[in-house]
Amino acid sequence: MSEIIGHGVDIVECERIKKLAERYGERFLERIFTENERAYCLPRKRKWEHLAGRFAAKEAILKVIGTGWRDKIAWTDMDIVRDPSGQPKVFVSGETQAICEKLGIRRLLLSISHTQHYASASAIGVG
Repeated sequence: MSEIIGHGVDIVECERIKKLAERYGERFLERIFTENERAYCLPRKRKWEHLAGRFAAKEAILKVIGTGWRDKIAWTDMDIVRDPSGQPKVFVSGETQAICEKLGIRRLLLSISHTQHYASASAIGVG
């Protein structure tokens, strides 16, 4: 039997992600987004919406595990990809994976939505 261990929600202004990327360039993009995420989002016409959605998803995951972004956690510990049906999936590694294991989280469920101005995400940790 599965149980919900944690739930997190986040919303991000797409323009904020765009401004950070314009200000800090590749350094920002590589620090926050995995190679898979950049390869998917950057060629898209609405890349800022897609990047903001992934940023919101990462923030929501940090709320699930109850840590926020701190200590040894890296933004790239969370790799958010699409499965063939388009559903977002997350693969965790590093400190984020260690915390999930400690909490008994075996699966993270994600939902991401975005408009021209905002991206939101919900994450549920299932044990």
